Amino acid sequence: MKVALTGATGFVGGHLLELALGEGHTVRALARRPQPSRAGVTWVEGALDDSAALAALVNGADAVIHVAGVINADAAGFEAGNVTGTAAILGAAEQAVVGRFVHVSSLAAREPALSRYGASKARSEALVSASPLSSAIVRPPAVYGPGDRETLELFRMAKRGLVVLPPAGTLSLIHVDDLARLLLALAASGQSLLVEPDDGRPGGWTHEEFGHALGRAVGRKVRTLSAPRILLSLAARADTLVRGRRAKLTPDRAAYFCHPDWTVSPARAAPADLWQPRVDTEQGLAATAHWYEAQRWL
Repeated sequence: MKVALTGATGFVGGHLLELALGEGHTVRALARRPQPSRAGVTWVEGALDDSAALAALVNGADAVIHVAGVINADAAGFEAGNVTGTAAILGAAEQAVVGRFVHVSSLAAREPALSRYGASKARSEALVSASPLSSAIVRPPAVYGPGDRETLELFRMAKRGLVVLPPAGTLSLIHVDDLARLLLALAASGQSLLVEPDDGRPGGWTHEEFGHALGRAVGRKVRTLSAPRILLSLAARADTLVRGRRAKLTPDRAAYFCHPDWTVSPARAAPADLWQPRVDTEQGLAATAHWYEAQRWL
């Protein structure tokens, strides 16, 4: 396929780019800054608010995979990055009559009243669903793997022997390589789907189980601590006051983290003949920890 890709310089998009090239696809990828040239990739310099760049990106593409998005911002930032940006790439794809559009959303879209992030992702889904293009929407749960900076702090806590987690609850996980395989499979498929993929573990992981799995990944026996909602809320306010826009724990994210059930719905699993997870989570976490150690991130 000729794949048009947004978010190729990010965590998920970077893994997807490598997989697409490995499978023999050609990729046209959007990037804000100049990138090193490489075989099979045409870099299009620009952003989601650049109509000329988007037109060049999707021209002649068999499929668009829209990975780019904003996970930490204020209300205006979420609207611009997740809603207006999705509308722009959709519009360009419709104008070019692209045959397939795959949109990366989030499980947070299931609870739009809970966080600004989730609300923006829900609105982006509505745009894709209303488009005349053949499309699929993917709601990943927590994504981990080599290169991820969002879960890095959890690995660091495990290395220190104490993993502080949100209030008791459950979550689903998926390795970035499994997610990338799904996105490519959906790009080649003509099925209209809303997919919530995971690692195949029935019922997901309790927060405590996940904390101990992180400990095994770094070779330590750990203690887990479920932080009360009020403590996370106070920590989020403090982080925002101290680091401003660079804050990792914002009130919006704290509200998201404290929801008790971020497991995928079995009713929204991908068709088994289209995709199934391959990465065992215990092995995937251990491999991710080894990668962090090799990069001296831990």
